[in-house]
Order: sequence, then C-alpha cells, then structure tokens
Amino acid sequence: RGAGVGAPVSAPASAGPRAPVGDAPVVAARGLGVRFGRAAALDGVSFEVRPGELFGVIGPDGAGKTTLFRVLVSLLVPDTGESRVLGLDPVGDLWALRARVGYMPGRFSLYPDLTVEENLRFFAAVFGTTPERGGALIAPVYGQIAAFRDRRAGALSGGMKQKLALSCALVHRPEVLFLDEPTTGVDAVSRREFWDLLGELRGAGLTTMVSTPYMDEAARCDRVALMQGGRLLEVDTPAAVAAGYPLPLIAVRVADPRARVRLLATLRAYPHAHRVVPFGATVHYTDARPGGDAAAIADALAAHLRAAGFAGATAAPTPASVEDRFMALMGPEGA
Repeated sequence: RGAGVGAPVSAPASAGPRAPVGDAPVVAARGLGVRFGRAAALDGVSFEVRPGELFGVIGPDGAGKTTLFRVLVSLLVPDTGESRVLGLDPVGDLWALRARVGYMPGRFSLYPDLTVEENLRFFAAVFGTTPERGGALIAPVYGQIAAFRDRRAGALSGGMKQKLALSCALVHRPEVLFLDEPTTGVDAVSRREFWDLLGELRGAGLTTMVSTPYMDEAARCDRVALMQGGRLLEVDTPAAVAAGYPLPLIAVRVADPRARVRLLATLRAYPHAHRVVPFGATVHYTDARPGGDAAAIADALAAHLRAAGFAGATAAPTPASVEDRFMALMGPEGA
C-alpha cells in the first residue's frame, strides 16, 4: 500500500506534464478513509488548501496527521475517497506529482554519515537539479546552517537537523510543501526560528501544509484543521476557531501554587462548572450557563474561592484559545 518513509519522494526525468492550477485549490481531499485492521486512521476527511496558504493540521499523537500526509504525497493509497494535489491524483499521477512537492517526514530521515552539504547535493541530484539552482528558495533556511556544511548530519542538534531536512525538501523548488510535525522534539527557540522560516516561505508565495501537536503553533497558520481520531473536527482561521467557544471562560489564579490540586477539585465541584483544566500558570474554568455574564460569573467564582480558603484568589474572563476550542469539540473526552 505504501512506500517507505525514509526513501526520497522522487520522480524520474520523464515525469508527466504539469497540470494547470489557476485559482483552484492546491490541495483537495474528499472523504479520505484509511484503515489499519479495525482501526480507522482516517475517517471521511475532506478539506481544501488555497494557493499560497500556510495550512496547519493540529492534533495529538495518533490523530491521523501522518497518515493524511502520506496519502497526499503518494506514499499511501487510501481505502476510500480521493484527493488532488496541484490538480494531480496522488494515486494515478504519482510520478508527475512527486517532482512538484516537497515532503519532510516527522522522523529525521536524512543520511547521518553524510555531511550537511553532501545530503543537500544528494537530494538535489535525486530531482535532477543542484543546490545552486535552488539557492534563492533555500537561502533563508540553509543560510542558518551553511557554516556547518562539513559536519555530519548525525552530529547536528535537533533544530539544525530540522533546518537541513527543510533545505533538502526545498532544494528542487517544489510548488507545495508538506511538513509532518517539523518542530516535535526541538527546543522552544528552534521552534520559533522554524516558524519564522515558514513565514518567510509563505511571504514568497509557497503553499505549505504543516502538522503539529502543539496548539500554540496554530496562531502562526492562515487556517487550521483540528484533527482527532482520524476525523477533522473543524477547519477555519485560528481566530474563528477560538471565537467558536460556546460558553463563558474564566482564568483563575491562586497565590500559592501548591494549592493547585485542591483548586481543581474545588472548581470542579462548583455547581455551574462545565469544564476545569490547568492552563499554564492559570486554571481555565468553563461555566455551564450559555450566554451568562462572564464578568459577573468571575466575581462570584472569586468570592466562592476566597470563602473556601483560597486567600488572594482571582478570577477574570479570558478569551478562548484554539486549545480550549479543541477540548470542547472533543466533548467528554477532552474534559
């Protein structure tokens, strides 16, 4: 059913003619389904990615993100449904498609015993090109690791490995880029630098589809698809996703962080509690009363907590985040 993840997604020199794209979606999926035994890795997945868009697929491990990307880059044949990338069918037009897409798998799949430059030249040769011909596109990325061109890839830090992998995915100047969890396992500074690079590529007009388990990265995307259990829960802009949170949301703080466990239990026992979850330095309390006055609810909640012995407890209305909305869409599973 599929090709190995570690193999370069390459095309022979005789790849077919380019399909016209125009204003049509760069990526389109209709009812994609993939099963592994009894488990549904994809279950009726449908969405579109627009030209020049930075489109994020957000979800936890096991949500189906990698399976979706493997279908779209022609490494896995779906059981049901169909997709088009650049107007081409990943099943029937795989060789023509592979010459026009860049793919960076979630696991580092370059050659650890080759140097940075040797890896880049090898992947360029696979696509019948050279790093020099792709220089303008890869310059913002490769420029950050060029000083280590003679270092073996296996000796690079996690962030530098990701930048090398991105350079190799871009070296043949693809028309659309697929990045599967590119920031997983790297430090916070490297994550930020990587997303800054994706912003530069978006500015250059490159359509990019990226997956991540980190909800905070959703804000860096033009639109996001929230994914869980092989299904898409919602597709919209990050702001619109967060704005869809249906109930009053209150951020609660207490002076003593050691009281956090007792705070969670107290809030969950509050008569109008719908969902209570830790959220950074605060606790997010969702009230079960739709359309309620959030400020009045927060005042009453703070008074209740102080009466329960939480001296200095504060509660204030707070805007919902993409993570809040995702947990709400999951229903009881996300409580």
